[in-house]
Amino acid sequence: MEKNAKIFIAGHNGMVGSAIKRNLENKGFKNIVTRSKEQLNLLSEDSVAKFFNDEKPEYVVLAAAKVGGIIANNTYRAQFIYENLMIQNHVIHQSYVHGVKKLLFLGSSCIYPRMAEQPMREEELLTGVLEVTNEPYAIAKIAGIKMCEAYHAQYGCNFISIMPTNLYGQNDNYDLEKSHVLPALIRKMYLGKCLIENNWLNLREDLNKRPIEGVNGSFSDDVVMKVLNKYGISVENNEVSITLWGTGSPMREFLHVDDMADSSVFLLQNYDAPDTTPSHVNAGCGEDITIKDLSELVRRTVGYEGKVIWDSTKPDGTPRKLMDVSKLKGLGWEPSISLEEGIRRVVSVYVNN
Repeated sequence: MEKNAKIFIAGHNGMVGSAIKRNLENKGFKNIVTRSKEQLNLLSEDSVAKFFNDEKPEYVVLAAAKVGGIIANNTYRAQFIYENLMIQNHVIHQSYVHGVKKLLFLGSSCIYPRMAEQPMREEELLTGVLEVTNEPYAIAKIAGIKMCEAYHAQYGCNFISIMPTNLYGQNDNYDLEKSHVLPALIRKMYLGKCLIENNWLNLREDLNKRPIEGVNGSFSDDVVMKVLNKYGISVENNEVSITLWGTGSPMREFLHVDDMADSSVFLLQNYDAPDTTPSHVNAGCGEDITIKDLSELVRRTVGYEGKVIWDSTKPDGTPRKLMDVSKLKGLGWEPSISLEEGIRRVVSVYVNN
């Protein structure tokens, strides 16, 4: 991939897209094309076709997607399958129509069956029933993988896919309704710490930056506490507690988004679409941790000393999701940021900002 090649990053404002953009720029790639949602509606076939005709990108990174945690996935099921399918269909097809040299499609580890053999090899795809809470999103991502494979098989397109494990890092989403587990843990414990320290100044500053259901730092104490209670952050008898979904027993793997970006650029430079399937590549660290142990790691890093309550009436999701990353490792790439170091970095940025 030439340093002056025109590269279109769809979803450059998101956590993954922005990290890939930073990685490419740090490696000397300067001809990077981006568009915000306001500038380019990826749900519109005509808009996407016009963009490709006008800009003629040589490489495409498809990082744009509708994403969220277990609550959002299970609540907005129709939106998750519709919007992700439309984005993928339009960008992948127009990449074929306009002769893009290589496209990288970003998926998710949720593509694998709920009870997939662990660690999950690429070959586990479509071998069992999906986790019901994120099935619409997973089906959309599976369709994206198969679309890349089909366009390679029929038209010879060099379209490849990478399936990351759970990601975290810079530009993560801390919306308590829509965020993934790690950013939700960080924010809940930070807000809980503020309550323990009676630090309403920092708590209100947090709400001003990230209002919860429209409630910002200007609202009364009672209104603020009401919305915090709704999301499991409460004070009773002068004791602060945080309520988390499930039992804490599910195991999850986490990869810092900077490592994810580096693996993505590595594949763009070193991996071409094979004639055999599965063609996609898992990206992860090859190690997992229980959600309960993760919460303790976040607790120590944030400095939260309140109570943690596990609501076992809420769903746990898939029992375990550990990626087999031997394929990516065999190609010559491995992560460099440990989970403990990564969380320390993220918490430091979150607190200081």
